[in-house]
Amino acid sequence: MNILSNLLAQKTQPKPAKKQRRGIEIKSPREIEIMRQSAKIVATVLKEISEMVKPGMTTADLDAYAEKRIREMDATPSFKGYHGFKGSICASINNEVVHGIPNPKKVIRTGDVLKVDTGAFYQGFHGDSCITIAVGEVTPDAAKLIRVAEESLFKGIEQVKAGAYLLDLAGAIEDHVKANGFSVVEEFTGHGVGRNLHEEPSVFNFRTREMPNVKLRAGMTLAIEPILNAGSKHTKILSDRWTAVTVDNSLSAQFEHTVLVTETGYEILTDRTKV
Repeated sequence: MNILSNLLAQKTQPKPAKKQRRGIEIKSPREIEIMRQSAKIVATVLKEISEMVKPGMTTADLDAYAEKRIREMDATPSFKGYHGFKGSICASINNEVVHGIPNPKKVIRTGDVLKVDTGAFYQGFHGDSCITIAVGEVTPDAAKLIRVAEESLFKGIEQVKAGAYLLDLAGAIEDHVKANGFSVVEEFTGHGVGRNLHEEPSVFNFRTREMPNVKLRAGMTLAIEPILNAGSKHTKILSDRWTAVTVDNSLSAQFEHTVLVTETGYEILTDRTKV
């Protein structure tokens, strides 16, 4: 889940009496093992949704299914109630960039570019991931956008290892996106994830000197999530105060994984191929 920068590092769960931790956390082996489980729950739900979605369903149908499955696996939905968000998933279609609110009136149609983002809170830790689904037969341009969005995620992930920097993965993402004629959304970024749904650092997808170029350390857990637009990189927020859309009505696509930094590389905790 992307979120505006002024909401980073705030908790999904009700505020505890104990002061919330700040800064970048390095997870212990025990904490990493719990995160593997929370991430596996998220990966399972997204894989099942990708296999079941079909034209005629509503985004509320997918939301109800996701919440049911997350709770069946002894977790709670990370997103539900987060700063008042009503759903267990974000469901964003076509020109909707992020944070689409599930709605029983939002019918999924053939040709749609559907983004489904969800998180699970399990034994004190969150997992977070997003996929983009081509519903039925989409246009060649839409298919390319989806393909490049997923490729760009992996271009970034491939740069992850202890001693690397955030600009290494940001630059790899940006170069691949721009080489394919698309734009990187800069108004939303990835983030650290763990005890809190959104933690430091901000994981940006473009070259910038306006955010800290953090050196990666083993034990960090990052939600890496590039968002690509077919047209302008700029977005605007709808009157529901959540849904972001492209300013020029162009299509948008997004992929996200929760990734563990290791001494020699990375581990994709939300890997759907392993569930």
